[in-house]
Amino acid sequence: MVGQHFIRFLEGHPQFEVAWLGASDRSAGKKYRSAAKWHLGGTAPDAVADLIVEECKPGNAPELVFSAMDASAATEIEQAFARAGHTVVSNSRNHRMDPDVPLLVPEINADHLGLLPAQKHARGWQGQIVTNPNCSTIVLTMGLAPLRKFGIKRVVATTLQAISGAGYPGVPSMDITANVIPFIGGEEPKMESETQKILGTLRNEIVDPLPATISAHCNRVPVVDGHLVTISVELESSPNDGEVIEAFSSFSGVPQERQLPSAPRQPVQYMPEADRPQPRKDVERERGMAVFVGRLRPCPVLGTKFIALGHNTVRGAAGAAVLNAELMLAEGLLGG
Repeated sequence: MVGQHFIRFLEGHPQFEVAWLGASDRSAGKKYRSAAKWHLGGTAPDAVADLIVEECKPGNAPELVFSAMDASAATEIEQAFARAGHTVVSNSRNHRMDPDVPLLVPEINADHLGLLPAQKHARGWQGQIVTNPNCSTIVLTMGLAPLRKFGIKRVVATTLQAISGAGYPGVPSMDITANVIPFIGGEEPKMESETQKILGTLRNEIVDPLPATISAHCNRVPVVDGHLVTISVELESSPNDGEVIEAFSSFSGVPQERQLPSAPRQPVQYMPEADRPQPRKDVERERGMAVFVGRLRPCPVLGTKFIALGHNTVRGAAGAAVLNAELMLAEGLLGG
């Protein structure tokens, strides 16, 4: 499913085009339209549908490779491409927490690309690997990043995660219909550790994790697209509501400064309505690349609480990886 979102998101892209597809030997040699059933709305773009799928090995692939592989296969394959000189921009979880691999959200930690020289030197690779975070982590970190200037001490986050995050065919209909599943395997520790790395500080080619305590509760709900996260946060200072809303509204980063093609004009958007944001009404806005926040109010336990919403398969997956590649191109880290 993420692979199909890559294809859809890259259609008409001004800098990149899909020129090569790699998969297992079961699909190699077939046209994409025959090898993969299209699950998104509409049909696969003709230019991609007629591409011949190749075995997922270095060689014929272009310099830049987007990876949407299952974690069971990603480690060896991604490393083989990096050794052979390819840049792998990965949506898989396998390398996210490696100390020398950037876990990148360009608006938040573009400077973490500074890990790449140490990565290539230590591993002897001609290429490199950059990752984007878990689909729920990116919503949480985009909601928290504007508040870093107030000092983040403790966070409790509860997710209401869409079924599309489970892939296809995903969660059985008898389990998710009119129900909430209060468990997503491995999700909570990923949210906690990834958030600390993303919001951490790069010093001497090492990321010092954010020294804050993060607690996550993850739930699957009967929503098609859009992860909503309720967030309570303890801040070192005590900003008023106006200061917090201004922090959200004024937040931007390198993608906005460079006007990268996939960058939302305003990456974090505050919604003052009492019942917004909502997945069905808001998640598709800004091509799915912005995070929407709302319901700011006092938290009697930690001080401040609000909600954040993001498109899990776009900003939380394919779109995030494309934005990472755009940043790397702008920084001169591709095409050399």
